[in-house]
Order: sequence, then structure tokens, then C-alpha cells
Amino acid sequence: MEIKDLRYFLAIAREENMTRASELIHVSQSTLSKTVKALEEELGKKLFVRHSFSISLTDEGVLLRKRADDLVTMADKITAEFQSMDILSGGDLYLGLAESYQIRYLAREIKQLKEEFPDLHYHITSGDTEQVTEKLDKGILDFAVLVESPDANKYDFLRFPEADRFGLVLPEKDILAKKKAIRADDLVGLPLFCSEQSWHADLPRWCGERMNELHLEGSFRLSYNGGIFVREGLGYLLTFDHLINTEPGSGLVFRPLAPALTVEMYLVWKKYQVFSPIAELFLKKMRVFLEGCRTA
Repeated sequence: MEIKDLRYFLAIAREENMTRASELIHVSQSTLSKTVKALEEELGKKLFVRHSFSISLTDEGVLLRKRADDLVTMADKITAEFQSMDILSGGDLYLGLAESYQIRYLAREIKQLKEEFPDLHYHITSGDTEQVTEKLDKGILDFAVLVESPDANKYDFLRFPEADRFGLVLPEKDILAKKKAIRADDLVGLPLFCSEQSWHADLPRWCGERMNELHLEGSFRLSYNGGIFVREGLGYLLTFDHLINTEPGSGLVFRPLAPALTVEMYLVWKKYQVFSPIAELFLKKMRVFLEGCRTA
């Protein structure tokens, strides 16, 4: 199994049509057909189901698409890193980011780096801890930003200067909007939205045994989507401050939890990681900034 074959497979899977895939990557249909046949023989599984005018992935094909995408991304990353070693004018930076207003600090450092190295290209993946650390562990990402304490046995890390504060996003005309802060009693019986990570890791340490009295209506990995559901009257969103527009006229307000519930945020990377030159520079800048914040 070669990277070239996986690229062909991904093109077919994406287009769901052998002819379109052939035209897109400028490879004959017979070559693509032989590649698929060889992969199926090597793996001992059917990868595609043929229809009248299209093809679709089998369950085994879906699994291969996920693994192939990771492998091709890694191959491209390795090539880019070696190409950037001779003359440092830029390079590729791969980051997996949690949602937080503190991402602005990271964005500022990238902007400064971009001004110094115009050929810098950065690739952002958003997600919760499980999503981004999976890619970090595979070497697809250079760095991840987590909103929970990292595993010190696996990762080196720097802490961001502030803590994110949890609260409730709700309609401005809701009776709870009159409160200055929200307590566990206020949430009992309400349809609540929250990320699965926060629901299982953060909320229990805030409300303890009362957690069993709270109802998770639905989970969101992106707070923006949760805010839309709140605006449509479907429930209440537990999330960090500053992620949802609650300015006057937005129709929504943010009320902090009481007692306060905060979460630290970390920039993490794998122990003994060998970085590309541009990733090394980025880490140097972030270290100077973040450690400077702690001593200021």
C-alpha cells in the first residue's frame, strides 16, 4: 500500500464517481480501478458499492478513508517540513484549538510571525480535547490548545495567562436573566446545552451530587451552534464567557455560575517532539509571551 494509492482512493471516495475522480487528478479510469482492486485484495474487504451512476463507500471503506486521510496529511506535513529546512522563509504550522477568547493571544503571535515570514501557512483544526489530542498523538498537529489539565507524562505545555469562566447563556427576557449569577438550584428542570467534555469533566466538580438533577438536552462541540438553539428558545447554554455574542441587542445575556467555575487553558505538544523550524520559532514566541504574562 503506497501513499499514491491512498491519494487515488481518497479522490474516488470524495467524488463518488470514477470518471470525475479520473478527470480531477488526471489519472486514467483503468489505473484507478486497478488501484481499488489491489487495495481490496490487500485488505481482504470490499471498499466500494457500485451503483448505476455512482459508487459509495462500504463500512470498511469509511474506515480506510479516515486512516488514509491521516496518513496522506502526515506525508504532506513531512514533505513540507523538509522543504522548509534549507531557507526559512515560512513553512506550515498545524494547530488544534479549543474554543476560548484567549485564542486571541495565539493569533497575535501568529500575526507577528507571519509579518516576519510571509510564506508561513497555518492550518487550524477546532475541537474538544479528545479530537485534537488524537491528531496531536498521530503527529498530524504540531500543537494543541486544551481547556483541561494535560497529561504531564505525554505532553509538555505552557499555561495561558487567564482562566475561562463558565456561565449560562439565556434569552434576555427570561426570568433568570434578572439574576446576577446562576446557582445549581436555578438549573434544575431546565433543558441544558453543553459540550460533552464540560458536562462530564467540569460541571460535576461545580455542583457535586446535584449533577444528577440536571438535564442535558443536547451537546455541542461548537458554542456558536448552541447559542443559535438558545436564541430559538430550545434551552439554555452552559459555556465560557466571551464565546457567544451577548451584547445589547443580541437578545441573549450571559450570567456567571456561582460559586465561580473556571478552567485553565494550555498550549501542549508531545514530549521529545522534533519541530520544523517554523514550529520551533512559534513555540519560542509563545513561550516568551506566556511566561512573560506569569511574571508580569
